[in-house]
Amino acid sequence: MANKLMIMLPLMFAARKLDGDDPQIVFLLRCSYFSVQFFIVLAVLYVYLSCQKLGKSKFKDTTIYVPPPPQPFADPNAKTQYKQTTFGEHATTTARGLLTSTLFGILMTSGLHFYRGMIVGLAMQSVMGPLNLLENKLAKAILFGGKFKDGDTPKSRKLFGEKYREELTKEDEVVDAEGKVIVLKKEKKEKKEKTFEDILLDTWDEGDKADVAPLLLALNKTNANYQTKESGWSPLMIVAALNAAKSDVVIKKLKDLGANITVKDEEGWTALHWAAFHGSASGAKCLLEQFGTKSGIMDVKDKEGKKPMEHANAEGNKDVVAVLEKMAGSAGVEDKKKD
Repeated sequence: MANKLMIMLPLMFAARKLDGDDPQIVFLLRCSYFSVQFFIVLAVLYVYLSCQKLGKSKFKDTTIYVPPPPQPFADPNAKTQYKQTTFGEHATTTARGLLTSTLFGILMTSGLHFYRGMIVGLAMQSVMGPLNLLENKLAKAILFGGKFKDGDTPKSRKLFGEKYREELTKEDEVVDAEGKVIVLKKEKKEKKEKTFEDILLDTWDEGDKADVAPLLLALNKTNANYQTKESGWSPLMIVAALNAAKSDVVIKKLKDLGANITVKDEEGWTALHWAAFHGSASGAKCLLEQFGTKSGIMDVKDKEGKKPMEHANAEGNKDVVAVLEKMAGSAGVEDKKKD
C-alpha cells in the first residue's frame, strides 16, 4: 500500500497540471486510457473464465476460510475473522466481483470525462489500472500462476490467501456468510488409524510426488471399487490421473482385485476421463492396456456429454491424445484381422 501511494500521489499532482483544453493532450490521454483498459478487461475476462471453470471443478466443495480485506484502522489485538465458504463458490463470486468492478470503473471514468470534461481520471487510471489489477490476489495468482496443473490443489495454490481447517489457530474466529460466529468442533489430538478414504485423498493431495505404497497396501477386494463420500472418486480414478511413480502397479492390482473401469464420479467422469483431463498419458495407457478398448471406456460420455478424448484436447494434453488415438487405432486393426 505504501509503495502504491508513492506512485499515486506524484501521479495525481502531475495529472492536475495537464491542459484539459488542449485537443492533442486529450486525444493522447484517451488513446492511453482505452488501450490500457482494453488489455485489463481481457485479463479480467481470462480470470473470470478460469474461475468459472474452477467453480465446476472437482475442488468446488472444498471448505476454505477466507480472511477479510485489510482495514486501515482495525484493532491489532482483535481476532481475525475468517469467512467459511466453499472453494467453488468463492472463486466464482470473487471473479464476478472483479469483472463487475472493472467494468463499472471504466464506465464511471468515461462518463466523467465525456460529460464533465475530466481528464485526471484518464491519466490516473492509465497508470494505476494495471497496478490495481496486480494488487488483486486472485488475478495475480491466475495471471502469473496459470491454470491448475496436474497435482495442484486449492491448498497448494491458495488463490485467496485462505486457510484450511488444520491451519486455523486460537486467534482466528470463523464466521458464516451473514457474519455469525461459527464454533468449530475441536479435532482430537490422538488421531485414530487412517480410514481408506483418508489414504485415498492423501495420495491425491500429494500429486505426482505421491508415495503410492500406503494405498497399495490398503487395497483389497472390498474397497477396489470404493467411492469417496463427497464426490464419488474411486481408487482407479485417482491413480490413473496421478502421474506418480508406480501408479501402473496400483492400476494392475486394482484390475486383479476386480475394479470396475466404468464407475463414474458425480460429474459422470470415469478413470479415463480423469487421466485425460489431468494429462496423465501413462495412466491412460495403462488403463487401456489392462482393461482393453473393448470395455467401451473411450466412448463413455460424462454429464456434459464429453468423452475422454474431448477433455484431453480441451486441456491441450497432446501426449494423452496421442495415446488414445494409438490405442483406438490398434483396436481397429485387431478387429479387421478377426473379420
